[in-house]
Amino acid sequence: MNPKRLEVSGFTVAGIAVRTKNSDEFNPTTARIARLWGQFFTENLIDKIPDRLADSPVYGVYSEFENDANGLYDLTAGVSVRQAGDDFTHVAIEPGSYLVFEGAGPMPGAVIQAWGHVWTYFEQNPQIKRSYQSDFESYLGPSEVHVYIGVAAE
Repeated sequence: MNPKRLEVSGFTVAGIAVRTKNSDEFNPTTARIARLWGQFFTENLIDKIPDRLADSPVYGVYSEFENDANGLYDLTAGVSVRQAGDDFTHVAIEPGSYLVFEGAGPMPGAVIQAWGHVWTYFEQNPQIKRSYQSDFESYLGPSEVHVYIGVAAE
């Protein structure tokens, strides 16, 4: 499955965040992402984030990359907001060109599968460079996710 290329306007997401790296996520004792999502949903933060845009999907935003896919990064679980407040962490989705990978089915399997497509695609297409500014998952329902990977403009 080849991804679609889209131009995305910048916007702001507010929520809760962790700093992690992919190698830590493979070890249950150091993994932080599952706990982040657990807290996000258990505490029903979707409805507690001020200035939420009414039609906002839930987002998982990857930002503040240390270097590449092997380094540290921040992951923010949240929703898009009109303006950033002080109650929650906020992160900017950088405007630019993104490749969009789609996943469908039960979560978290669908998002894990979509990320598998991301890794395979970039291994097979080394000429396409990731920007490592902001990547994000957009959850369009309980069984559909789109993973947006920022890439250098053509």
